[in-house]
Amino acid sequence: MKLMATITVERKPKSKSVIVEIDIDKLERLAASLGLLSSSFLASISRSEKEIGLGKTKRLRSLRELRRR
Repeated sequence: MKLMATITVERKPKSKSVIVEIDIDKLERLAASLGLLSSSFLASISRSEKEIGLGKTKRLRSLRELRRR
């Protein structure tokens, strides 16, 4: 028997945000499907954390700042 994942999405009127509710097991499956649990992705996260710790990053206020470079 194959079950569909239940995902609840809630949006309040006149709000620009949404609330998404998903079962933790389904979330793990979704993350694996998107490649978020692959060894290369996890290694890139580790490299990023090291770069942040070494001060090799610059805080952006907006993505528009990337166009100026």
